[in-house]
Amino acid sequence: MAMITHQPQSPGAASLALPAALLAVLAGVLCLQTGILAPAPADGSNFMPPMVTVPAGSFEHRLDGEYFKNGFAVDAPKVMIRMPHSLDIMKYQVTASDYDQCVKDFACRPREPGYKADVVAGDAIPATGVSFEDAETYAAWLSKHAGETFTLPTDTEWAYAAGNAFVDDALGIDPDSKNPALRWLADYNRETARKASRDPAPKALGSFGVNNKGLADISGNVWEWTTTCQRRVELGASSGKAVDTACGIYVVEGKHRSPMSSFVRDPKTGGCSVGAPPDNLGFRLVRRPGWAERLRQAIGL
Repeated sequence: MAMITHQPQSPGAASLALPAALLAVLAGVLCLQTGILAPAPADGSNFMPPMVTVPAGSFEHRLDGEYFKNGFAVDAPKVMIRMPHSLDIMKYQVTASDYDQCVKDFACRPREPGYKADVVAGDAIPATGVSFEDAETYAAWLSKHAGETFTLPTDTEWAYAAGNAFVDDALGIDPDSKNPALRWLADYNRETARKASRDPAPKALGSFGVNNKGLADISGNVWEWTTTCQRRVELGASSGKAVDTACGIYVVEGKHRSPMSSFVRDPKTGGCSVGAPPDNLGFRLVRRPGWAERLRQAIGL
């Protein structure tokens, strides 16, 4: 008869088996409780807008804000900025129909009355007549329904995604010039050209083309909210610079930068501190990877 031999388990293996099992159970409970492995809501895909992923990289960027030197306005400096991570951003601005879904859900305020049509020749148009607070509210509503985290972009993120469609509104006047009339004249000519080119009626998505990063309608006639607070920077030879930041006023980006009070919905009625006001106020959102997603990537799940 064949003999069946039994190999006794080593004491070390036996002592490790129970802790390993306990760790596995605890890890499973933690994942369930924290939602690390939880799937997105069943209807989340119905709310996901078309997105573009802009790869990490570096770019030269003219800083936001109003800059002064020796009491005179000067162009903001250009700096090289490194974007260490890719950026997921909406290809199009939030549409009027999508925003109105949030209104129907009693989560968002109705848009400012203006251009009534929600379609132009059968195509969707951007949501306009919305304030900073409206955009923030919509971002929270979309995050809840899409199962993702959406926010407004910063000025730097917007400029990076804008790529070759970003408008550098520097006047090019020598910052050491003692003749303020040179800047006043250049500013007057620029503002006159801006007013002459205005066409405020919202256009169908895609009317202003696609930039080199794959985003549509950058720097069209809808200015977009960012989370960057307006600032005034005094450049000094000895102290470097002094910054005065106003976080009730945010930078909106479009054909040119404009500072805009957070509650303003119609830029033509006020809120822009200087220059020609934006034609319309709208927004597009950035998708933020949550800590759970970053953890999944780190452990290879």
